[in-house]
Amino acid sequence: MVFDSWSGIVRTVVAAVAAYAVLVTVLRLSGKRTLAKMNAFDLVVTVALGSTLATVVLSSDVALAEGGLALALLVALQFAVAWLAIRSARVRRLIKSEPTVVLRDGRLLEQPMRRQRVTASEVRQAVRAGGSGALEDVAAVVLETDGSFSVISRRKLGAGSALAGLAGFAGPGDSAGSGHRPSR
Repeated sequence: MVFDSWSGIVRTVVAAVAAYAVLVTVLRLSGKRTLAKMNAFDLVVTVALGSTLATVVLSSDVALAEGGLALALLVALQFAVAWLAIRSARVRRLIKSEPTVVLRDGRLLEQPMRRQRVTASEVRQAVRAGGSGALEDVAAVVLETDGSFSVISRRKLGAGSALAGLAGFAGPGDSAGSGHRPSR
């Protein structure tokens, strides 16, 4: 079917504009963290928001008030879980992964790479993107919770305090605490 009725077209336009306005308002009220780089939990919320918005816009079975409430509830739930994650390590562990060191002192860490399903070529690409041509010039490559790579060169490592607490990184030059046997 290409065209059903003008009333359906008008309803879709009105619902789209109103639902979009509700979503933008709710996201603005929820703060910057709602739109920060996504981890798995944020991706689920984003997909749910998109699905809800599409349903409100395209389905005449869903009233605009119900759709607006659904959008607001999803953002409120995301806000509540984020608030709890800030205050509770248990909740934080449930919804967010930990950063993973995948290269240490120029050596690829096979075991963490395998667990995170990261290939050596992906780590090398991250090193190149970080401006280095040699793995040996890199102190660490970290797979962050949002799936991006952080590359810390030996030259910029300093005391390594930004890496404190990460499994696989005990400190500059100390691979004993890594718990992983590095390999090339």
